[in-house]
Formats: sequence, C-alpha cells, structure tokens
Amino acid sequence: MPQRNLVSVVDDDESVRESLPDLLTSHGFVTRAFASAEAFLDSEVLAATACLVLDVSMPGMTGPELQIELAKRQIDVAIVFITAHADVTVEAQVLKRGAQAFLLKPFTEAAIVEAVAAALGKG
Repeated sequence: MPQRNLVSVVDDDESVRESLPDLLTSHGFVTRAFASAEAFLDSEVLAATACLVLDVSMPGMTGPELQIELAKRQIDVAIVFITAHADVTVEAQVLKRGAQAFLLKPFTEAAIVEAVAAALGKG
C-alpha cells in the first residue's frame, strides 16, 4: 500500500492550482493539483492523498459534495477547505463532518501551511 503523505489541491481557479502547490512544496510537502473534484476522484493518487486542500465552490461537484462522497466511499482523508466566499452555514457543516480547517481567501502563507501541517499531524 502506498504511503499516504500526498497533499492534493482541488480548485477550479488556475492561479490557485499553480501557486498553492508551489508554496506547499517549498515547505516540504508533496503535492498534486486538480481542476475539479471529479478529476481528483478519477486520479491514481486518491489512495495516496493524506490531506486535501479543497475549494468550496466549483463547477460540477462542489467541495462539500466531494467531502460527502469520500465519506460514502469510506475514504479517510484530512480536508482543509478554502473559499473566497464567507458562509458560516457551509463552514459549520463541513467542520461538523470532520474538516480540519476552513480558510477564507486570501489567506496567509502561514495559515495554509499551519492548517496542512496540523491536518497531517505535523503541526
């Protein structure tokens, strides 16, 4: 079984998919980026992903819907949600379902690094 140490970034915003993995890699994390929840679910790295940095609002399957789908499939992965739109209802729902963090864009470099490290048990 592959070691689960991968941080997968799922965001429909291309600039986030380019910059966030670079930032996390510079802090020692192994990363992969995906443009949609569906692309992540269809990927070969699903089983190796230990932490998911997941956008809330995306075309097709949303971040919260992906969280529910992973639970249905009994795939245990730490999730750090990121969003450009503050929504306390969504925040409460995803945290209740076990998300590790809910960060509002633009977040600081320290905030995302700390959230991912904590989700991986390294913080």
